[in-house]
Amino acid sequence: MRLILPLLLAGCGVAPPEIDAGVDVDAGLEADAGDPWADRVVRFAPGPGAGFGQDLFPGVVLGAPSGQGETTGSLNVLSLGKDGVIELEFVDLIAIDGPGVDLLVFENPFTGFLETGVVEVSEDGVEWRKFPCAAQLDGGVAGCAGTKPVFANPDQGISGTDPSVAGGDGFDLADVGLSSARFVRISDSGANRFYGPPGGGFDLDAVSVVNSK
Repeated sequence: MRLILPLLLAGCGVAPPEIDAGVDVDAGLEADAGDPWADRVVRFAPGPGAGFGQDLFPGVVLGAPSGQGETTGSLNVLSLGKDGVIELEFVDLIAIDGPGVDLLVFENPFTGFLETGVVEVSEDGVEWRKFPCAAQLDGGVAGCAGTKPVFANPDQGISGTDPSVAGGDGFDLADVGLSSARFVRISDSGANRFYGPPGGGFDLDAVSVVNSK
């Protein structure tokens, strides 16, 4: 989603820490054992226009989503910037191919504002399978993350692992021929309209496992 009032936020005088592209970031295990959220950031390579959320990194992308519904996007997100990439790992449980959706990716879109990302998954962090994403500047979003509003929010009692109520974008491992996945890579699609500071491109809130072991 496009971060609202970027000039106002930029004028707050808080400069997020710089994170060099391509540097591995060991976030440690910051989530509770057995929970369905991503546990560790393996790599974050921000692109031009990134910045928003880096002051809360890595915790901002670990743990549960903070959905605000159809008309408001959460600000508890990390902006990837143009063509930025982040890789996450599930440590205490992994996604498995079960009935229907196996993973949910939460951005912060709301009505009229979408910023899309490409999702890839891996069992070992070496070989990756990409979900097709038909991102286009003029509105193509088929198969991409960042297309559906997020409702999941523990503070409001809305599950982040039930695709029928959580919102976010669902991905089925069967679609890329995997029986399980421990790693998730999300890349800004490069086809979004806003890449200015303090936060442009795909805005990641959280990732959850729906079917797990």
